[in-house]
Amino acid sequence: MTNQTGTIDQIIDQLADIIDWSRKTKSRLGYFAALYRKVTIKVKEGIAENFFDDGERMERLDIIFANRYLAAVEAYRNNAQPTNCWIYSFQVAKQRWPIVLQHLLLGMNAHINLDLGIAAARTVSPTELPNLHDDFNRINEILTGLVGDVQNDLAQIWTILRFMNRYLGNIETAIINFSMSKARDNAWSVAERLCPLTESVQEAEIAILDAEVKAFATVIRHPGFLGSAVSKLIRLGERGSIPKKIDILV
Repeated sequence: MTNQTGTIDQIIDQLADIIDWSRKTKSRLGYFAALYRKVTIKVKEGIAENFFDDGERMERLDIIFANRYLAAVEAYRNNAQPTNCWIYSFQVAKQRWPIVLQHLLLGMNAHINLDLGIAAARTVSPTELPNLHDDFNRINEILTGLVGDVQNDLAQIWTILRFMNRYLGNIETAIINFSMSKARDNAWSVAERLCPLTESVQEAEIAILDAEVKAFATVIRHPGFLGSAVSKLIRLGERGSIPKKIDILV
């Protein structure tokens, strides 16, 4: 993994590097990287197919957004200091007990609740920000289209999920959809708040937001007595090594 990149193709390659490194080192960081690579490929396809009002603007947003994640991973791997919510997510990746879904949600929490609003605020000027909103929301359609795939992947890792979804509905799909929808609404509010500010004032606001996002990350990791008990049962039923799980999620 190297420096920050300037095209979507380079970002996809960087994410593939993280995935390959995660397989070799048996790192759970590869779970979110695999999901994120899928999303980035879909955004690239959407731009090519004129899915967005302004493809060039969306590519700029996607690059700024992705580089925040790439920079966080690089900083962590080089013993530097990424944002606190990313540090927490990366530290949890070393732990045995969190389930795959928790690792994905921790990555989504840091990247959407913190990084996305910052990226949107830095993609356009304050006067142009309202024009970005429709394309920003179109990302939801892309993410929603991927949720079914993610649910199927998780069902390969925890096979009981297939049975539970058949009789109780798509449990993890509902969790992921809800999490993404709420997070993206919050991210737009962050963009509106940050965009009119100078970068130095933005950094002060980002530090406050980072603390809030990290606090929510602890809830994802420790979802109360009942939630923790259920997650442990799921964890005991998850199949496959870390590299195998990454291969399923890719």
